[in-house]
Amino acid sequence: MKTKEAIDMAYAENKDLVMVGSNSNPPVCKILDYNKFKFEMSKKAKEAKKKQKTVEIKEIRLSANIEQHDLEVKARNANKFLKAGDKVKVSLRFRGREVTFSNKGKEIINKFVTMIEDGQMEKEPKLEGRFLNVVISPNK
Repeated sequence: MKTKEAIDMAYAENKDLVMVGSNSNPPVCKILDYNKFKFEMSKKAKEAKKKQKTVEIKEIRLSANIEQHDLEVKARNANKFLKAGDKVKVSLRFRGREVTFSNKGKEIINKFVTMIEDGQMEKEPKLEGRFLNVVISPNK
């Protein structure tokens, strides 16, 4: 249908000619109330935004001389975070001259990761300044 004819039809019904599908050839238009259409679209966008899940990163800090029970408690907390769908950043802080024993820190991090059931490491532990960091993401 010609554009002029469609505009005349919409004017006769006291409504608007709204382009619904601009990607198709020829473009698809409908005769409807534009304000109502705009309201419906904003409602759909709001609903889609509500259903989106943002992934948060929770941080768990360890020390180079952490005891076994403390490690188990922190692993339980990490499992809770992973079950909720969040990523967990595990950072082990070295104090003073502890940084010279970074291999001990890597052992602690690997031990911690083996305690976690609901996730896997994204990358190997990385030393950044005085911190040894690793990010654990939830299993699919």
